[in-house]
Amino acid sequence: MKAFLIANPKGGSGKSTLATNLAGYFANRGHDVMLGDTDRQQSAREWLAMRPFELPTIDTWEVGQDKIARPPKGTSHIVLDTPAGLGGKLLDKVLKLSTRVIVPVQPSLFDMLATRHFLTALLAEKTVRKGKADVAVVGMRVDARTRAAGELERFFASLDLPVLAYLRDTQVYVQATAAGMTLFDLPPARAERDLTQWQAIIDWVDAG
Repeated sequence: MKAFLIANPKGGSGKSTLATNLAGYFANRGHDVMLGDTDRQQSAREWLAMRPFELPTIDTWEVGQDKIARPPKGTSHIVLDTPAGLGGKLLDKVLKLSTRVIVPVQPSLFDMLATRHFLTALLAEKTVRKGKADVAVVGMRVDARTRAAGELERFFASLDLPVLAYLRDTQVYVQATAAGMTLFDLPPARAERDLTQWQAIIDWVDAG
């Protein structure tokens, strides 16, 4: 089973957007994928309830801050969405379920500062230190024309971690999410630019 943890303690960093779309990719590839949500708000679970029946199936299981259980047998891929403020015992618990960790980061000073502190704690975790879980970062809602985008690039350059992608700031994600869909459920022509940006993420998760 391949297990992907989407984590950043900063609220609004794009965790749910990344988690739901990654699950959508796996579902469209025909994998038995489950999307878990350890956030008390259960946003990912509510999104799954809106997902049209005719689309490739994404399931969930009972998982939360107080109950970090392994998914049912037969699951080939799991994606775990996590809450703001992730750390301590909860971080340790979700890492034990994970083989790869993706940290989404927005191009803002506060996001970068929070992420730097989180990465220090994450890389010190036993699961990561022993090579049982690989870590990578993704830029979220990035406008390449802005100064903030350049600052995010410099921040990533200071890290000794794979930088998978810079995903653009676009309403395509918003509109797809509102319909219970992902980029991978849309007509290719509608999401062509965004799917191109996702290719490096896809290559990394498929190689794991």
